[in-house]
Amino acid sequence: MTSEFIGFQLLKKRAVRGVAVLTGRTFLLQAVASMGFFALTVFLGQDEIGLFFAVSEIVAILGYFSDVGLAAALIQKKGALKEADIRSTFLVQELIVLLLITVTLALTPFIQQFYEISTAGVWLLRALLAGFFLASLKTIPSVLLERKLRFDLQVVVELVETIIFYGVSVWLAWQGAGVMSYAWAVFLRGLAGAILINLLSPWPIGFSFRRQSLRKLLRFGVPYQANSVLAVVKDRLMNVFLWRVIGSTGVGILGWAQKWAQLPLRLIMDPCLKVTFPTFSRLQLRPKKLARALSFSLFSVTLLAFPLLAGVSLVVAPFIRLVPNYEKWLTAVLPLQLFAFNGAWAAISTPLTNAFNAIGKIRLTFKLMILWTSLTWLLTPLLAIKYGYLGAATALGLVPVSSVIVFALARKKFKISVWGSVSRPLASMVVMSLAVVAFQRVVPIISWPRFGVMIGLGGLTYTLSILVLAKRDVLRLVRVVKDGFAR
Repeated sequence: MTSEFIGFQLLKKRAVRGVAVLTGRTFLLQAVASMGFFALTVFLGQDEIGLFFAVSEIVAILGYFSDVGLAAALIQKKGALKEADIRSTFLVQELIVLLLITVTLALTPFIQQFYEISTAGVWLLRALLAGFFLASLKTIPSVLLERKLRFDLQVVVELVETIIFYGVSVWLAWQGAGVMSYAWAVFLRGLAGAILINLLSPWPIGFSFRRQSLRKLLRFGVPYQANSVLAVVKDRLMNVFLWRVIGSTGVGILGWAQKWAQLPLRLIMDPCLKVTFPTFSRLQLRPKKLARALSFSLFSVTLLAFPLLAGVSLVVAPFIRLVPNYEKWLTAVLPLQLFAFNGAWAAISTPLTNAFNAIGKIRLTFKLMILWTSLTWLLTPLLAIKYGYLGAATALGLVPVSSVIVFALARKKFKISVWGSVSRPLASMVVMSLAVVAFQRVVPIISWPRFGVMIGLGGLTYTLSILVLAKRDVLRLVRVVKDGFAR
């Protein structure tokens, strides 16, 4: 393989360009996904939405075991990749994927009986397993694109997949296909994505088994994947557990709430994390530059995520009341607000744990994940059994408060002030929220024009507040983005 050395200035330009391109394309992607999901929640009931979320979680769990962290190890590797690294990873991954699919298919009758899944639900599970196999064929080309910071090509693939998935599923749901609309959409999405990304990022496809290459990759990959496994136990497996406790309708309510509450993080934080992990990995030997990059990342993420999280929480109830035949989702307003509170903490803690992973502090993040997993499984089942989906949402909303531990660790390791990076976006968010709440009390939101004025007021208030409190940093962000696109 060719050398992959990237100078610091080129690295900075590619990283900034990558974040900007990913964010812009992610807005487009999430716009398509949000409109598609909104249409599905109109055509389908809470139980059908819940069934899709629950069955998807089962297959998503398999994905965390599919490569034992080898893909992340390839991204994090300091030197150039060798053909033996790539082909050995591909071999191990495909063997694990086929094993997991076989075991899941063998357990399907038990799963169907335990959760009382319909025949259509079983076909959905099979379609998701087919999509899981197709997704595994995307891993290596995705890794190669990430190492080159070519996130623009990755977003093209994701956009095509999203259009196909929601186009097919919404049309079939409109035709009355119910849960089967998901099954066809999942399969066609996976097929199109696997073909397209391998065309955009071709590689010497083949199998190899080089013990030395695997040993080096697994040294990072296994601890890294251990964190992912704990994340599965904390989040994905919890959702499967809740399926049994609160039923598919309860899971549908929580899934709807979580989908909209996490939208700001998908728009803002995901592109940043995708770029900063390989970028921070390449700054491991430059601690001062890494610290500055991390502080800047924290400010940038919270600058955009905080107002969006607060905004979604404040406008969701008026929005539901304005949409015809949509009041069935009013029960999900409080869970959404609790998930948004969760997201505000995640907007701070996730970039920090991402930085720890990038510099190889996997054992530290593993211990943190043990803490969060323990708290989740301690609080959520108790509250869910007693108070249903509201109890589960309360527990899941409160667990991230323990992230204050991460702030202290980051300050010690990276010599940064987390509060200094996030305090001004937080203060501006509070001012915006007070303005929107006051407007709602004075002017009842009974029409779309009033709804638009409310959103405009919130945006204007936040913009003015942040310019008063952090004008210099905002202008610096603008300059950095501008420089990142300069030739």
